[in-house]
Formats: sequence, structure tokens, C-alpha cells
Amino acid sequence: MKDCIFCKIVSGEIPSKKVYEDGDFLSFLDIRPLNPGHILIVPKKHFRWVWDVPNIGAYYEIVGKLAKVLKKTFDTEQIVSLVFGEEVPHAHIWLVPRFEGDGHGTSIDTKNFKNISEEELAEIQSRIKNQI
Repeated sequence: MKDCIFCKIVSGEIPSKKVYEDGDFLSFLDIRPLNPGHILIVPKKHFRWVWDVPNIGAYYEIVGKLAKVLKKTFDTEQIVSLVFGEEVPHAHIWLVPRFEGDGHGTSIDTKNFKNISEEELAEIQSRIKNQI
């Protein structure tokens, strides 16, 4: 889709901090992270909803793999997965590491974005990629 921001990220038209890529899926750091290490996993082909992805099993295998990478990278047991699909009309899954005292309380607050500098984002990207 020509106006889809995630399709533009997949094509390289819009830059992103990629952490994982294969023939079907791409994962990158969220530009408005809920916590350090907040990533999105998207199919490279445009599908409106997660359940529209024909190889949904492979999709969730990547999500599981990346959740384990985040656990190891950030030394946390809690990785929250979120599937909304309303804000961007392209299938996507969020993975968000949780930390004690992260300001989210007992459940993730989707309005509690963190300000993380470009330098910190680049360092987080490198740390995640080194664990894959």
C-alpha cells in the first residue's frame, strides 16, 4: 500500500532501527517506545490484520524467538506482547520488556512513552542484534 508507513519501512523508504529481518518478516525498534527494547514485528507483505497473515504460525515463531532475545538482552522475565492494529492499518505485534519501577504499574500503559535518545536507541539496537 502506497500510504502505509510500515510498507514504507519495509521498502526502506522510511528509515528504521532494524533488529531482525528474514524473507517474510521485519522487526524494528518502536520510535515511541513504552520501554527500552520495545520492538514491532511486521510481515513484509501488507496484510491489514495479524490473523490475515497466511503463515501466521511462522509469524508467531519469530515473535517467540524475539521475545526470548529481549528477555536475555534486558535480563527480564516479563515481555508483554500486544496486538492492536488500529493505529496503523498493517499487521503488527508489539513486544515490550517490563522492568521493576518502569512506570507502568501492574499493566502496560500504552500512553506512557519513554524519551530515548537516538544514541541510546542505536545502542539498544546493537544489543538486541548481538543476541540474535
